[in-house]
Amino acid sequence: MQKIEKNDITGAILAGGRARRMHGEDKGLILFESKPLVKYVIDILSPQVGNLIINANRNHKEYAKYGFEIISDELSDYCGPLSGMASILNKIETPYLVTAPCDSPFLSTKLVSSLSFAMANENADISVAHNGLRVQPVFCMLKKTMVTSINEYLDRGERKIDKWFEQHAVAIADLSSYPESFKNFNSREELIIAEENSEKK
Repeated sequence: MQKIEKNDITGAILAGGRARRMHGEDKGLILFESKPLVKYVIDILSPQVGNLIINANRNHKEYAKYGFEIISDELSDYCGPLSGMASILNKIETPYLVTAPCDSPFLSTKLVSSLSFAMANENADISVAHNGLRVQPVFCMLKKTMVTSINEYLDRGERKIDKWFEQHAVAIADLSSYPESFKNFNSREELIIAEENSEKK
């Protein structure tokens, strides 16, 4: 099994969604314990990869303050995480891409190593995190060679990420020991509850 090196991996934070359940607010820039959600992900993901990118479709100036390249979706209809992944794969030069959403402040420091091990161990095209209950498709690693497939899939009008995964060799990365990694926020109420719980600890 050939180890995947850190410098061969680009990390991408997916912040390009509409966030309808957040009333359209840009989730990555919403404060959690006085810090934007995206900053937590930056701090945890960037040491795990050779290069970091933020996928955002608005508020580019705000995201640019963190010093990383900003890539927008090439498709203009907010058609889900695959659009962001495709746009990034079209531009990166590293052989691997790891993605995580912008609203996952408890991301595991083991995410990339777990995804890398699973991919290398099974010689897969894609590796995806599993939290012990189900796969978490936006926490994944893709080979750069998936770029043609993902673009053709989107060009056909397809949008479902799990359906695209089914077309390829997928390895499962067991992150069931880190279930908090996949905690995200879909409402202001959830954020308030999480902050209150954090203060009680």
